[in-house]
Amino acid sequence: MKNIHPIDRWLRLALAIGLVQWAYFWSMSAAQWPVYAGAAILVGTALVQFCPLYRVLGVSTASRSAGELGMAWKALGWAALLALLVGGSYGSAAFSRKLFLEEFNAMNHFYKQTLFLTGKNEREKANADYDRLMPAWLAFQSKYTKYRPYALRTDTQLSADLVSVQAMLTGVEPAVRSGDLQQAHLDLEKVRPVFQDMLKRNGVSLLSVALVDFHDNMEQILDAAQARDVQKIIALYPAVSDKLRQVEEQANDADIQTIRQHLDALMAMAQADKRDGLSGQADKLKSSFVKVYLQRG
Repeated sequence: MKNIHPIDRWLRLALAIGLVQWAYFWSMSAAQWPVYAGAAILVGTALVQFCPLYRVLGVSTASRSAGELGMAWKALGWAALLALLVGGSYGSAAFSRKLFLEEFNAMNHFYKQTLFLTGKNEREKANADYDRLMPAWLAFQSKYTKYRPYALRTDTQLSADLVSVQAMLTGVEPAVRSGDLQQAHLDLEKVRPVFQDMLKRNGVSLLSVALVDFHDNMEQILDAAQARDVQKIIALYPAVSDKLRQVEEQANDADIQTIRQHLDALMAMAQADKRDGLSGQADKLKSSFVKVYLQRG
């Protein structure tokens, strides 16, 4: 005998969809199965319109109905369930990806600051940012060792990357604290390509990936500028400009336009053989890039 009202049935199906989405997109792996089991019970009771617990408690929501719902209400109910299934799944995938990126960027900010300050030989500030980096990193590593957002669900390399970065960040501590800061900077640089590859293979933060790709090519033209090698600057410019164009495809605000202006100015100076100004222009190019990278890279 049925003891579930059609609205009760709809609510059970809606709750089951929500539970499945929460388990699949948001929960740690060990917690998923009890949630799936609860969702299966809700679906099963909704389909047969009978709840054993109601029978035990002597409850029947069906008895509150004056009759069956009309076809229009039924169609509306099923449409709402479909919208919940599609919209909830899409939203969960998008927001879990967004949350991953936000947490990565929060941690990565301290990494970039520590990297930058060790390169500037500013030990006190580097130590302060390293002290912020490690708790942020450990929290990030702990969460994403156990949990994978949908966007990274198929990334079989992520666990190994987390272990590798952990070893690099802990291993560099003595040099950051009291050792060779330039060596610490070089050791911290090894983390950057790991992060870059992780983001690139998962299609996350395309601007960040583009900025890092541009940086690697930019460093070559900066070295040529410091050496006052105009022919090398001219030869390197097309590749560097192409990498910057990939950045501009992702974002092209005033700060990124400033990078373009300094790069093109460097090229113009090289073509005009104005060697004396190359070093200063290279510094302007690097400073404009660092400003963008520290904020958004």
